[in-house]
Amino acid sequence: MKHTIPDESTYRQPPSEIYDLIMAKPVPMASVDDCGEWMLLLERDTFPTVAELAEPELRIAGIRINPNNFAQSRMITLAGMRLKDLNTLKEFEIKGLPENMRATNIQWNPSQNRIGFVNLKTDRADLYSIDIASHTATKINKIPLSIVLGGAYCWVDDTRLIYKAIIPDAVLQGMPLAPKGPVIQESLGIKTAARTYQDLIKSVYDEALFEHYTKSQLILHDDTRELKIGVPSIYRHFSVSPDKQFLLLQTIDKPFSYTVPVNGFPHTVTVTDLEGNVINTIAVNPSSEGVPIGFDDAPDFPRGFAWRNDEPATVTYIKALDGGHGKSESEWRDALVAFRIDLSGKDAPEDVLFKTKMRFQGVIWGDSTTAVFYEESYATRKFQMNHYNPATGMTACVFSRSSDDAYSDIGNPLTQKNEFGRQTLIIINGKELIMSAGGASDAGDMPLIQAFDITNGETRVLWRCEAPYYEYLVKMTDPQSLTFITARESQKEITNYFVHTTVKDEPVIQALTTFTSPYSLLEGVSRQKITYKRDDGINLSGDLYLPTGYNPERDGTLPVLIWAYPIEYKSAADASQVRGSRNTFTRPYYGSPVLWVTQGYAVLDQAEMPVVGENGNEPNDNFIPQLYLNAHAAIQKLAAMGVGDSTRVAVGGHSYGAFMCVNLLAHTNLFKAGIARSGAYNRTLTPFGFQGEERTYWEAPDVYNNMSPFSHADKIKAPLLLIHGDSDNNSGTFPLQSERLFSAIKGLGGTVRYVSLPFESHGYSAKENILHMLWETDQWLEKYVKNSPKEKI
Repeated sequence: MKHTIPDESTYRQPPSEIYDLIMAKPVPMASVDDCGEWMLLLERDTFPTVAELAEPELRIAGIRINPNNFAQSRMITLAGMRLKDLNTLKEFEIKGLPENMRATNIQWNPSQNRIGFVNLKTDRADLYSIDIASHTATKINKIPLSIVLGGAYCWVDDTRLIYKAIIPDAVLQGMPLAPKGPVIQESLGIKTAARTYQDLIKSVYDEALFEHYTKSQLILHDDTRELKIGVPSIYRHFSVSPDKQFLLLQTIDKPFSYTVPVNGFPHTVTVTDLEGNVINTIAVNPSSEGVPIGFDDAPDFPRGFAWRNDEPATVTYIKALDGGHGKSESEWRDALVAFRIDLSGKDAPEDVLFKTKMRFQGVIWGDSTTAVFYEESYATRKFQMNHYNPATGMTACVFSRSSDDAYSDIGNPLTQKNEFGRQTLIIINGKELIMSAGGASDAGDMPLIQAFDITNGETRVLWRCEAPYYEYLVKMTDPQSLTFITARESQKEITNYFVHTTVKDEPVIQALTTFTSPYSLLEGVSRQKITYKRDDGINLSGDLYLPTGYNPERDGTLPVLIWAYPIEYKSAADASQVRGSRNTFTRPYYGSPVLWVTQGYAVLDQAEMPVVGENGNEPNDNFIPQLYLNAHAAIQKLAAMGVGDSTRVAVGGHSYGAFMCVNLLAHTNLFKAGIARSGAYNRTLTPFGFQGEERTYWEAPDVYNNMSPFSHADKIKAPLLLIHGDSDNNSGTFPLQSERLFSAIKGLGGTVRYVSLPFESHGYSAKENILHMLWETDQWLEKYVKNSPKEKI
């Protein structure tokens, strides 16, 4: 039975400074057309209420469904839109937008003269089209949309759209008062290991619910009419061929699985014409039950179906060449297979385009002689970029690095639309790709644009962000003249958009927006990226925030809040790299520890917590000792700077960060208190792997037990605040994890408080819940950290 505190069962609010920061209206987001002529400004929705979260919700097949409007529940939506002419910088209101708009799924049409979006109402979902010339929005559909499985619609061309509609006459029988019999599952000696999932199908009635709310009718809207395409099915995915003649469809088949979510259900892949007539059946794939679950494993059936962007109607898919077992001996892991589609219905011969030594990770098509594809191994952390010549079939490695090595990352190739309106590589001088890179370095992230020569691997910088700004590419509008749009911010300036051009060989920069910060309460807060070493020599870093007007010589040391999230590495050198930028603007959000800088704390956010495994060892083999090294180094750094009181330090984190937090309390005496949100604390409840751990419980029982703070609950002496959404949907972080840990610490005489937030998932949404969570955190820190005795625990 849960332990409750009746006299504290009403919602509370945090201090006014925290309340005002959380409730401040954020600046708009922006979407820019390909030519850089129009910007769509998007206003984010406010926090929903607990009453809204309490509306009907079905939790089936790994998804959460709003049965009233055939959409996923808890969708992030937009509350407002307006257009901005980037030539004149004039803004326009959009006529015809729905009242109380909750918009999602923004898509520009190929010519960029219309913008589509889906609007959610309480009882239906509708598709709208914005005509940019008239600044007017028009509702497209008559039959409500079905968007439970996502992928609600797509543009065929500038005027035609295809979308999924509900089946109006579909009838759902009520849930029987008593079942016809028990639910039975069986395994006949075949390995069918699966990760730990939530919200799975559990009964025959769940199956009926899933089918009712996911089955839909494809509709082609030709600017005047709604035309049915084929017959109703459960459409997992659909896409239009580059030549606009065919549809690539993935439809879900029965039997539905009780052990994996919807993306693992049996499915059929077909190509049809735009009337729904089947041209080719490409694959009939089974359930993913029994598919190997290692990070380098893959299904032993065709996967990753897509249209080839540089040809009219060619389907590609990935075929495992090693049976899907990433640790098996095999010269080749994957092949990319292609075949052309035509209206004759004849199966074209399959063509193996190329093979990969590691798992295939994607391809970007270019022209007749140039494409690039990627492959990667999680076990070795090797990441490789290859050049593929479609004309000759030649492949060659052009770049490789450790996937953990951010410093050597050359970035991602930029693309532009080809004659089919599909994104393909920008190629200049016949051999150079234009790359957008994060620019990670010892100085922090300094994004850049550079040319990459695929014949020799040489790079040349075309543009680079410069301090004191953090500035990154948003849209390349003209690669030939190097005209592009960026988003720029600094510690003192919130994000605004700029266009970069060249006039008479001189760079010219023009501001496109002039947003101002809504967070005046953070003006004067000191922020710096600090670096320090842990005892084994690995370099660490974190973002340190100090209160406005704070002077260490005058005010002395401050109570400290450290917030972190562990990450696994296979190299000490990679773990030592500086991550993030020292020049970004501080945006407080509901989960941010930075809020407590307004309450007189020194806050170390994003404190590096690397867990390194070298020389054949797995990172988790020494998880606990490395957590100690990381935390101890951070505390000693703040003490050496004269800003942090090493005897008054709290640690906190969310999800895997919460797991880290409780382990630090169980195995060290470094902290006065801990705040753990939505974590998992007993790894035996996730026995087939978790986070970066591939070994099962039966392969490494000592690792699972030693890493489980539940197993060491008797050692947790520092006060622990546990917070969890009672409807957590994340893999492995069941609310039971917090409930059982609370009971263990309580039974062992420890100091612990468990706050269960009604109707919340892994991330929190409702205004009342968020404000109360912040109040709980503030009270905990005030009582057990700021005002605690200064002697060590």
